[in-house]
Amino acid sequence: MKEVNKNVILDLLPLYLAGEVSEETAALVKKHLESDAELAEAAKQMAKADSLGKVPIPFKKEAAMETYQEAKKWVTIRTLGLASIVAFVIICFFLTVMAGSLIDNLNNLLTH
Repeated sequence: MKEVNKNVILDLLPLYLAGEVSEETAALVKKHLESDAELAEAAKQMAKADSLGKVPIPFKKEAAMETYQEAKKWVTIRTLGLASIVAFVIICFFLTVMAGSLIDNLNNLLTH
């Protein structure tokens, strides 16, 4: 049988802790918990949680960095979008003032 990786064991942990797995699966998970201290600690934390809604998710630096980069990208897009809107409004205001001034000057030239 192919070796089961850590992610599969993490997926099985909530069912294992609830006693909802077969004897074979329980033995497999137990074997991994005995050989992996980090996994055993995650299992202890899950067992301490009051309900499945409070089960801690194992932290992965790569996933956190990826999420941070994605959020940073969207903040930049939002900031540039807002800056573009503000610039457009200012330009429109300036053009309106200039057009009004130009029309006043033309009226003054035509009336005199």
